[in-house]
Amino acid sequence: MGKSSKDKRDAYYRLAKEEGWRARSAYKLLQLDEEFNLFEDVTRVVDLCAAPGSWSQVLSRVLIKGEKFGRAGWEQKQKETRDYVLGVSKSKKSVDTAAAGEDGGAVQDVKQAEKREGVRIVAIDLQPMSPLEGVTTLRADITHPSTVPLMLQALDPDTYSAASPTSSPSAPVDLVISDGAPDVTGLHDLDIYVQSQLLWAALNLALCVLKPGGKFVAKIFRGKDVDLLFAQLKHVFARVRVAKPRSSRASSIEAFVVCEGFRPPEGFKPSLEKPLGAGTTLPVPDGTPGATQPSRVVRADGVVEIDLGDESEEEGVEEGVEEGGARWIAPFLACGDLSAYDSDATYALPKDRVSLDPVQPPTAPPYKRALEMRKMAGGAYGKTKGQERKEA
Repeated sequence: MGKSSKDKRDAYYRLAKEEGWRARSAYKLLQLDEEFNLFEDVTRVVDLCAAPGSWSQVLSRVLIKGEKFGRAGWEQKQKETRDYVLGVSKSKKSVDTAAAGEDGGAVQDVKQAEKREGVRIVAIDLQPMSPLEGVTTLRADITHPSTVPLMLQALDPDTYSAASPTSSPSAPVDLVISDGAPDVTGLHDLDIYVQSQLLWAALNLALCVLKPGGKFVAKIFRGKDVDLLFAQLKHVFARVRVAKPRSSRASSIEAFVVCEGFRPPEGFKPSLEKPLGAGTTLPVPDGTPGATQPSRVVRADGVVEIDLGDESEEEGVEEGVEEGGARWIAPFLACGDLSAYDSDATYALPKDRVSLDPVQPPTAPPYKRALEMRKMAGGAYGKTKGQERKEA
């Protein structure tokens, strides 16, 4: 998110720099949390494909620093204003000062009261990432088996034992998030396929470290056969929903799949040595006929129905399945304040507008090597010496 960009008129792009976020994608995670309450009772989080670190920055400010954003932040601000007008904060401060005794640390104690202890956040990416408070960054490949023990050691460095098997981690994870996406080519079929493979890589790693009941959030590209991917996720998660944050451009095919209630099948042992999608299949418990593969039916109105086999009546009611059947359609939700800024619209800038510097300059941009080679050739932003000689 540089100083000059073709998206300089995007409201969320400018708002991110004003509020100190590394990228505008931070608002996507904030709006997902506001809709699904992702951070409730969460102390161990893994952020995959984390660079440049906007989602890790959200985790650091919300889980470690105790900051509130969105509607929760607005309600807190309203409460503080109301307490200030009614004089509640002043009396509370005097009580805290009296209770503090002679150490005089009452004010600092009040500010740090909402900070959470024991929170572990690990960010993984192949690209380097600038450090963040309370976040352990790893440069690793999410598809390589050696990444799992490195991650577990970063989550629990004091009690981690290398002798423990990676398939049964000693420190299970509450939430795994992934905002990774490939460099799009403009060929939608190819981009959707590559993104689905990236999601499978993130899912396979999540299966190795998620605790029962854990959550998984990842970016997807909506395409023709994305419904089959939702059905496959439904085999290992109790609830699968698709969300489109307000800060995500409507012109983009991206969305986010939110999976809750991790429930691995009995006898399933996840491993990156033999990941799902590479010839492996989930074990099917005895006595569940027709549950091997989901079937798909396209209705006359174009709606795709997925048959997941034997589903409980309780889940059918919860997910909107008709009574007596097992037809399931992934719910699609719009999250965030729908009356807020339109990410596809352009807004007029005031004449005295000053462009802000980026919050965090790129650490290793893809074009860095090209710039170095251009400078070595004698050019910076204009023609190189070689080009000038040829023209002469």
